[in-house]
Amino acid sequence: MSVHVEAAHRGLARVWIDFESGLAQVPIIARLLSGRLRIEDYRSLLFNLRQQVVDGGRWISRAASNLSQEDLRSLFIRHAAAEHRDYRLLEDNYVAVGGDRSTIRGGTKNIGSEALSAFMFHAASQNEPVGLLGAMFVIEGLGNRLAGPWADAIRTQLNLAEDAVSFLAYHGANDEDHLAMFDDALALAVTDAATASSIVRHAKVVARLYRLQLEELDNV
Repeated sequence: MSVHVEAAHRGLARVWIDFESGLAQVPIIARLLSGRLRIEDYRSLLFNLRQQVVDGGRWISRAASNLSQEDLRSLFIRHAAAEHRDYRLLEDNYVAVGGDRSTIRGGTKNIGSEALSAFMFHAASQNEPVGLLGAMFVIEGLGNRLAGPWADAIRTQLNLAEDAVSFLAYHGANDEDHLAMFDDALALAVTDAATASSIVRHAKVVARLYRLQLEELDNV
């Protein structure tokens, strides 16, 4: 591992520590962690996540189109293919907990989701947008490290069937593979200190905006 890749890993680890500790202070996550989650909280979470997740495959595909390195572009395209229908799981979960499919499909991004999606598309539209690996680190890290435990806690607290938490459960089970893909991409992309710094900075921005999305549930 090169010195620049090592620097990126160290910077991303610091971002993750701050991100995870900050999430615990967000009201809906604090209720989940303390065993006080309500069914209306979970419906709101699903509704709000869906409006942003539907854009995921789109910004990854846009980023891929602006990458000149073939192997790195291929990794982005594979990632977009894996992500582009995730929003359907959110819709299924929403219906499973009493929501209406047409309602979630007709929803509007909250102000945090608007900021997050806008930043993703802006960054993806740049020439050689390798900094977005930092965004992937945060989002896939959340899936790998937190989604599984959250799915278990939600199912237990709300007495739900497995089909009501399939979005979180899927990411808890599969995002380890996505992180392995991220490590391959990092090794390809990070060739100097500036690239490592850009990736860490993108991770910082996305970590803050993702938290803002959860802080602003239903605030449109």
